[in-house]
Amino acid sequence: MTTQSTIPVTVLTGFLGAGKTTLLNRVLSENHGKRYAVIVNEFGEVGIDNDLVVNSDEEIFEMNNGCICCTVRGDLIRIIEGLMLRRGRFDGILVETTGLADPAPVAQTFFVDDDVRKNTRLDAIVTVVDAKHLAGALDSAHEAQEQIAFADIVILNKTDLVEPADLDAVRKRIRAINPVAAIREAERCNIPLTEVLDRNAFSLERILEVEPEFLDGIHEHEHDDHVTSLSLVSNEPLEPNVFLPWIQGVVQTLGADILRMKGIIAFPGDRDRFVVQSVHMILDGDHQRAWKENEPRTSRLVFIGRNLPKDLLRAGFEKSVAKKTMSS
Repeated sequence: MTTQSTIPVTVLTGFLGAGKTTLLNRVLSENHGKRYAVIVNEFGEVGIDNDLVVNSDEEIFEMNNGCICCTVRGDLIRIIEGLMLRRGRFDGILVETTGLADPAPVAQTFFVDDDVRKNTRLDAIVTVVDAKHLAGALDSAHEAQEQIAFADIVILNKTDLVEPADLDAVRKRIRAINPVAAIREAERCNIPLTEVLDRNAFSLERILEVEPEFLDGIHEHEHDDHVTSLSLVSNEPLEPNVFLPWIQGVVQTLGADILRMKGIIAFPGDRDRFVVQSVHMILDGDHQRAWKENEPRTSRLVFIGRNLPKDLLRAGFEKSVAKKTMSS
């Protein structure tokens, strides 16, 4: 059991009927050698989802009468703080949100409360999508778009119900909203749990460790949905005295429309990579591992959001590029 290090937290989201409870029941019933405390959210005074969860020895907590993304953040914090008093009894925490939830405030919970942040780490936002009905959901509900936009891992479920051409169109629509999430295809959420749990996927660091060229060539995605993305790349280092105040200002002024921001930044003369990310107006940044020998010191910054002022963001990023004389 985990006793000393921070507890990994997986946020499981997805639109109504996508298959979240199917995946949750697999986590609770399969022999994967770990125990999870599960927080199941309900919308309404009468709980339903919790009755669909299989009986297990896991710790299951239910929050009723309110969407987890707006009215019960305090309850979520209190439950997690209570779990910390019994942290030796489980290895991780799984939070299942209602299908109508915006996952952003859930993710923010693990940054805004000092005690929660000290004891837990947001491991991944996992979004389950229905391959057959995703297009309709994206057209009718902004929550479906935001669930994809915030995802670190997208489980493209029910792939057996669509034709190959339609499945390819669904993949493209997911990628247009979120260019950096890992997409895993499944039938009845039969994805290996090792690809969902304890992945350290919330950090762009892990993605680029596995696929260093993951963002190369991805500069901009335009599509009909109101959520778009912008990727910025510089082969020259960025000046910290310019970049840091700029990105702080961007998050403060545009945070309501910036759903996710992730980046790995190279500073002049800095042997370590600087990793920055935000959820709306919550900004987090710190030095990570050292740049590897012969590793290109390329700065990459990805914005996912609504009504992004792309020219303004691009101009601010370019102004942060250090003079060559400073990087020599």
